[in-house]
Amino acid sequence: MIGRKSSARPRATELGLQLGLLPRGEHNSITDVEGVAVGHTTLIEGDGPMRIGSGPVRTGVTVIMPHQRGLFRHKVTAAVHVLNGFGKAVGFLQVQELGVIETPIALTGTLSTWRVADALIDFLAGSNPGVYSFNPIVGECNDGFLNDIIGRHVEAKHVFDAINGATTPNVEEGNVGAGAGMTGFGWKAGIGTASRICHGVDATYTVGALTLTNTGDPRELRIGGVEVGRHILPPGMSDESGGSTMMVLGTDAPVTARQLGRIARRAGLGLARVGGIASHGSGDFVIAFSNSYERPDIDDAALTPLFRAAVEATEEAIVNSILRSETTVGRDGNTRYEIPIDRLGELLTVRC
Repeated sequence: MIGRKSSARPRATELGLQLGLLPRGEHNSITDVEGVAVGHTTLIEGDGPMRIGSGPVRTGVTVIMPHQRGLFRHKVTAAVHVLNGFGKAVGFLQVQELGVIETPIALTGTLSTWRVADALIDFLAGSNPGVYSFNPIVGECNDGFLNDIIGRHVEAKHVFDAINGATTPNVEEGNVGAGAGMTGFGWKAGIGTASRICHGVDATYTVGALTLTNTGDPRELRIGGVEVGRHILPPGMSDESGGSTMMVLGTDAPVTARQLGRIARRAGLGLARVGGIASHGSGDFVIAFSNSYERPDIDDAALTPLFRAAVEATEEAIVNSILRSETTVGRDGNTRYEIPIDRLGELLTVRC
C-alpha cells in the first residue's frame, strides 16, 4: 500500500516505495557509509525583482566529507565519470589521473564554483601548513531560474560552516545547501540521499548516494517504474530537459580506483530509471570514493552487487530530492512547485 504517512514532505520509504532489490542502510543515506559526514549551508534572502549582486538569493553549498581524519593526509580512493560534460566541475581531471580525493567534496550553484574551490584551498591550507598545492573537488548545477546566480553569493564562510557543521547521520534533503535553487523534472528539487547494503562472499558493504538534482523533462519523470510525467505535470511547464545532475557515491568496499570507475558508471543507470536522458545542456557527473583502508581484494567478478547498489541508491536519492523539496518563489517571482504528494500517492497506489 502506497500512501502518505505524515504531514511532512515524505521520502520514498514513507510512500512505501520499494526501489530495487537490495536492503537500505540504517538511515538510507550516504552517511550510512561509516565515517562519511554531510554538511549544508542554505542561503535564502530577499524577494521580488532581481538586482544583480543583491538578490533574491536561493542558493547554497553542500559538503560531503569521505571521512573526518584529515583528507589531505589520508586520501581516499576515488573515480569520476562524465555522462555529459556540459558543466564547470573543478578537480575532476586529477582524480581521473591519480585515483584519489584529497579534499572535501563540495556542491554549489554554477557560478559560485570557483569561489567554493578557493574556500576549500583556504580550509586545506589552514590545516596543512607547508603544503602548497591542493586539488579542490567542486561540482555544480545551475540555479539561475530562482537565484541571482551572477551575484555569486556563496562565500568562504559558508563553505567553512558546511564543513564544520557536517554531521553523521545526515538525512537532510530537498531545499537545503546546494539544493536551495534547483529543479528536477520541472518540479522543485534539490538534495537527495539513499543507501544500499551489499552482501558479498566474505563481507557486507554499504554503498551510499547523494545527488544534486537539476535536470529532466517533466513528461519523462518515473517513480518506481510508474510514468508519473504522463499524468502529473508542473504548472505551466511541459519541457525542461536541460540543467545538470551531480551524483556522489561513497562506499566502504575495498575496491581500486579502476573498480570505482566501473561502479560510478552505473549511477547513470539510476538517473535513467527516473527518466533522465543526459540531454545536450545537462551536465551529468559522478564522483565516487571508497574510504576503506583495507588492501583492495574484491575480484571484478564480485562487483555486481556494488553495481546494483549504485543504481538503486542513485535512483532513490534522485526521487527523494524531488519528494522532499518544497515550493520556492525566487527572483522575479519565478516559481518552482513541489510535486503534489497526495496526487502522486494516488497515482502510485493505482498503478503499482
